[in-house]
Amino acid sequence: MSIRHWPETERPREKLLARGCAALSDAELIAVLLGSGIPGTDAIALGRALLGERGGLAALLGAPTETLTHRGIGPAKRARLVAALELARRALGEQLRDRPALGSPRESGDYLRAQLRDRPYEVFACLYMDNRHRVIAFEELFRGTIDGASVHPREVVRACLRHNACAVIFAHNHPSGVAEPSAADRAVTRELRDALQLVGVRVLDHLVIGAGAPVSMAERGLL
Repeated sequence: MSIRHWPETERPREKLLARGCAALSDAELIAVLLGSGIPGTDAIALGRALLGERGGLAALLGAPTETLTHRGIGPAKRARLVAALELARRALGEQLRDRPALGSPRESGDYLRAQLRDRPYEVFACLYMDNRHRVIAFEELFRGTIDGASVHPREVVRACLRHNACAVIFAHNHPSGVAEPSAADRAVTRELRDALQLVGVRVLDHLVIGAGAPVSMAERGLL
């Protein structure tokens, strides 16, 4: 039976408007985004199938647009799912920028984790901050394996000067899910720290993003 034939109090859209988002399961929220299912499968069942195939909500919404394929998921539905993720990321970014200052790795970790955790490739990114450690901007600088050949100190210095940054937090993801800093991570961080010292920019931290909580190299004493 189609969702439109369900009791009104059980339909995902009506339930959301009457009782709020917290009353809906992940599959029901996805059903609201999809709008409709396919013959023989309602939108909630389709949402459950997507969650099951991807291994959860974060993996589903973090997947690249071109990989969100499933019977009944066309360009319009795929675009709505990707747009929902991007709105969540932008909301986190606004919250981060509106904070008076970043006082601990945890305060920036949630935002950076949302940005980088589910990328299928490594991304090296930077949070630029002023002299009171307020966020100026977030930027992805490099893609690919993080080592001395792929992360260029000259480009990082140039980016910091372009943003007029006084301090930075670096971050990169490990697609394997294991957020343990490698020898290359440590070597590149020291090289960047030394290069930025010459232009008066402090490296506050380098966060490694994996499946769990981000690992702070500052907290490990690796800066």
